[in-house]
Amino acid sequence: MKQHGTVLVIDDEEVMREVLEALLTRSGYQVRLAASGTEGLEIARSIPFDAAIVDVMMPGLDGIGTLEELKRMDEELPVLMLTAFASVETAIAAMKRGAFDYISKPFKNDEVLVVLRNAVERRHLVNENRALKQSLQHGATKFASIIGRSSKMREVFNLIIQVAPSRSTVLVCGESGTGKELVARALHTHSTRAERAFVTVNSGNLPPDLLESNLFGHVKGAFTGAIAQKKGLFEIADKGSIFFDEIGTVPVETQAKLLRVMQEREFMRLGGVENIKVDARIIAATNVDLRQLTDEGKFREDLYYRLHVITVALPPLRERKEDIALLVQHFLDKYGEENNRQGIELLPEALDLLMEYDWPGNVRELENVVERAVVLCSGARIGPDLIPDYVKGQRRFQLPSIVVPPEGISFKEVTGNFERQLIEATLEAASGVQKKAAELLRIKPTTLNEMIKRYDIRPRRKKAGADDGGRISATEEEAAVEESAAELAAAVGESRDE
Repeated sequence: MKQHGTVLVIDDEEVMREVLEALLTRSGYQVRLAASGTEGLEIARSIPFDAAIVDVMMPGLDGIGTLEELKRMDEELPVLMLTAFASVETAIAAMKRGAFDYISKPFKNDEVLVVLRNAVERRHLVNENRALKQSLQHGATKFASIIGRSSKMREVFNLIIQVAPSRSTVLVCGESGTGKELVARALHTHSTRAERAFVTVNSGNLPPDLLESNLFGHVKGAFTGAIAQKKGLFEIADKGSIFFDEIGTVPVETQAKLLRVMQEREFMRLGGVENIKVDARIIAATNVDLRQLTDEGKFREDLYYRLHVITVALPPLRERKEDIALLVQHFLDKYGEENNRQGIELLPEALDLLMEYDWPGNVRELENVVERAVVLCSGARIGPDLIPDYVKGQRRFQLPSIVVPPEGISFKEVTGNFERQLIEATLEAASGVQKKAAELLRIKPTTLNEMIKRYDIRPRRKKAGADDGGRISATEEEAAVEESAAELAAAVGESRDE
């Protein structure tokens, strides 16, 4: 039988110890027994346990004192308190001192097993999360099925670890293709619900009646074609997690019923009259601004606030380009194995092209490009020829010349991807005087100084022979230091006209 964990039972009654030992052993636990609090503490000092069951009323060191000592030895050890003298005061005292839960005698076997299972699962989860944090601190590049080592992704990983054990609703935000479902699955996997169902809801363009039938089920005869009673996705997800992919597409008519489930934790089957209780953690994802949909009357405001408890924001791939090489290798391994083409490598020139592209489709688009290259590759190396033209179309290029008119130019007026070149040309037109260049660019001198440092620009004096209009021809040196069109497009898009 699979071992579920190790449990220390401390009770002065021999019969109770034997009953608990038989019950827990049959259920797959390893059990150690102690007849007193003192004996139990001696065992706990020498052997680590996943949980402890402690009787409150014992001679000598009582249950509350034993609990306090156990928590001093191991703060995260879940301790269940057992007593024949159940009272609110005793329960409160035990909980204040760190007890995980409280069971009164005579108990039901199922009750003990359910509470103990939850305690052991929480213990294992805490240990796993601690190990995950340590691995992330030591430079791990993969969390669950999510690849990344950039600072932004590490923030996402840490938030998942922190939030997963709770039962709170989570809203995952991010552009299409950033991996929102992977985050939802990671939240489920690292929660106490991991062994229960993870159900995905794709509302898409389903009509409200069909969507509600899928979510809540229906009774026989609820509508034409309902020849039998059917369970809904909420029932299937009971004690587990239910993931709403693109929650913004849920029809307004259905949003009211969804809100009721979140508030009351109950629902009614389509055509039914009976309320059904459900305990399913809701995780939702969106690639649109729900706040804007709320303002437009397309999304219920009360549902928005119910969903907006904890938000996990996924960065687009263009904002974490340091992860591209890791992702590429992951997809090379994945599709190399699928196509029996292991060992395929990506040439540096091809990787450069991938690094320069902005990836509007994010990780999903990158995955498609790598899969295509693996399938079409005839040798062991993938070169630039196997990179799609639309990716290569965003390559770095040399700007032949920039014209800075005497009255200056605003970044808002710049078309194309030439921010660095514009700064260099303006500095040259201003004979290297930053204050004058800032005036020409219509930005603050401090802003210009920050941009010069960012691009590591070294101002040059205006060339002899340049015309009075400030026309500066590109040099061979500039051609060797050409900038990425993608980088400059992003920069120019964030106008710094102050």
